[in-house]
Amino acid sequence: MARPRLLPDNFTLILVGVVLLASLLPCSGAVAVGFGWVTNFAIGLLFFLHGAKLSREAIIAGATHWRLHLVIFACTFVLFPLLGLALKPLLSPWVTPELYTGILYLCALPATVQSAIAFTSLARGNIPAAICSASASSLFGIFLTPLLVALLLDAHGQGGSMLDAMLKIVLQLLAPFIAGQLLRRWIGAWVARNKHWLRYVDQGSILLVVYTAFSAAVIEGLWSEVPLPALFALLCSCVLILALALFATTWFARVLGFAKEDEITLVFCGSKKSLASGVPMAQVLFAGGSIGAVILPLMLFHQIQLMVCAVLAQRYARRAPDPQDERLSAPR
Repeated sequence: MARPRLLPDNFTLILVGVVLLASLLPCSGAVAVGFGWVTNFAIGLLFFLHGAKLSREAIIAGATHWRLHLVIFACTFVLFPLLGLALKPLLSPWVTPELYTGILYLCALPATVQSAIAFTSLARGNIPAAICSASASSLFGIFLTPLLVALLLDAHGQGGSMLDAMLKIVLQLLAPFIAGQLLRRWIGAWVARNKHWLRYVDQGSILLVVYTAFSAAVIEGLWSEVPLPALFALLCSCVLILALALFATTWFARVLGFAKEDEITLVFCGSKKSLASGVPMAQVLFAGGSIGAVILPLMLFHQIQLMVCAVLAQRYARRAPDPQDERLSAPR
């Protein structure tokens, strides 16, 4: 029997199970310390493998389409933060301060890599440009996200040490990434051959961070401090932010005269936020039990964007072939 189109994927179902496990059996004490060490190792391995997988040839192939990349970057790192700040009067009365901090953090994150490229491919978009833009977004996000978080939380009255956060990001995330790039010449082919099972490193590191983060949050009273009306308001907030992002990216593409293939790339790369980058970064940027509330908006937004973009990609894929698309979307 075919899987229902809107049914969450297996990883999302496991993710929900991990949240329930952390809520019922949170780790603490020496066990939490052990999980912390394992989690840090898994995150380092995750970014090491991302560095080893990143193809310089694919980036060069799409990098010349600079107008498209500038618009995608503006949507990811300018439009989203402005949306988070502009919606504060609407969201603040309904969500807790910790959840609103999580919304601001969500807005500061880079775009996804795997799913943005996959949806662009399914929708018959500009795949080389998607590879270039999504990969660059993930890399630049290591620097831009801490900066944006500091600026947004300063505007929200909760700023911290930006320099310290960026240093931690560089040491824990960028250093393994660079090491992977440097060793790509020797291990890149092996990583490419084994990419199907190496994805479990991605998923496993996310699950470890979610379990440790929610364990700490539950111990500090997360669920007693987040009432059901606030959770419902958070869900509506994520839907609203995604809807505005999808509308804006589509409108920008058409106003700027992009071909349909480029529009698809802009929509799927400019409207998505990365769970794979966001969860490890949250562990660095936020301390203690606050992480659980901070990543909760990201987890909800991640699932919503996957379901909505799956439907949208199939709709794009059903369009009639346009001979001008390939010509107009060529790198320039």
